[in-house]
Amino acid sequence: MELKENERIDDLEFKKLKIIQNKDGFCFGIDSVLLSDFAKDMRYNSRVIDLGTGTGIINILLSGKTKANEFIGVEIQEEVAEMAKRSVKLNKLEDKIKIINENILNLKNIFETKSFDVVVTNPPYKKVNTGIINEKDKKQISRHEITASLEDFIHISAYLLKDFGEFYMVHRPDRLVDIFCAMRKEKIEPKLIKFVYPNKNKKANLVLIKGVKNGKPFLEFENNLFVYNEDGTYTDEILKIYNK
Repeated sequence: MELKENERIDDLEFKKLKIIQNKDGFCFGIDSVLLSDFAKDMRYNSRVIDLGTGTGIINILLSGKTKANEFIGVEIQEEVAEMAKRSVKLNKLEDKIKIINENILNLKNIFETKSFDVVVTNPPYKKVNTGIINEKDKKQISRHEITASLEDFIHISAYLLKDFGEFYMVHRPDRLVDIFCAMRKEKIEPKLIKFVYPNKNKKANLVLIKGVKNGKPFLEFENNLFVYNEDGTYTDEILKIYNK
């Protein structure tokens, strides 16, 4: 496959899956890998939509980790969406994964309500008026709520999900109150959370959340996940997630 300038093909080291990335753009991070592992127990034959799919990494990994039937990836940046489409083609997954170049705010014009069994999302973590704004638009849109807010992502998720459909998100712990308030408002009940720590001596910097649309209130906590050992090597749990 012919690559564009500054692009490379990375081996995901899982079922021979590969992905195209642009080193000057926003490459996928460990958060997307952890989210795909967190969501892998979704029901058989599910129809899945990934909001803000970026490189397409979550859907590509889930296609190998689950028995889901169909995946839709929604990405607002045309160049990134086009690259994700080429990754889908590279893996010969065109019959299973579709990439849509669209703003999530417009999805009500494309899909009927209650169209999906599962929503997964790794949305921008930062509000527009917080943090350092990156000069490169790709990274800016990926990291800051410029085109859609956290509440927008959760609102459209509620619209798309069937009753008792599953919602999976990775985000920052400092936004947890905002996330839970928005989920409750949209009748997506928080059911499971898992905190991710760089190591045992640092604070959690990621949180994985599962919700169920119109589910009954009952929140469980999975064991904390630590990424690195004290010597800087990956923990056994991370190595298992990376299939190493």
